[in-house]
Amino acid sequence: NGGQYTHAAIWTAMAFAELGDAETAWQLFDLLNPVNHSLTPATAARYRVEPYVMTADIYSVAPHTGRGGWSWYTGAAGWMYRLAVETLLGFERHPDHLRINPRLPSIGLDHFRLTYRFRSATYHIEVRRAPAGAPPEVIVDGIPQADGRMPLLDDGRDHTATVAWSPPPSPGV
Repeated sequence: NGGQYTHAAIWTAMAFAELGDAETAWQLFDLLNPVNHSLTPATAARYRVEPYVMTADIYSVAPHTGRGGWSWYTGAAGWMYRLAVETLLGFERHPDHLRINPRLPSIGLDHFRLTYRFRSATYHIEVRRAPAGAPPEVIVDGIPQADGRMPLLDDGRDHTATVAWSPPPSPGV
């Protein structure tokens, strides 16, 4: 069809992240983000679909160049969610614990917060880039976690966690 097939484009961003190229992965995320197709009246008129819904494809042949297609119908939204939350922010849910291994760009995003509900418990998590040379660190309710895991407890409590994350070396280093 000569257009962008959104599923494959998202998988490409995931692949760059897995290869250690967070910069390219985030650039692709920005290109795919439907909000970025409607930042001005002119771009919104070209895109012609809802700026809060993933499309299955974006056309590249006149007269429809830049128009989104198959919104509300595609599974690309689920893949985009997984790209953002699991791959880029690094949120890993395991049966009895959480692990966060973010792939953040080198400039512009040094920290983020998230809230996660596990059964009757709520986890308030802050992730920040560790200072250069500092080891990664995970602290849950004031207790350092030597294995980097956040244990999941069904105890009806609010838990606080901080993750000091150290990025891996750049690819090719």
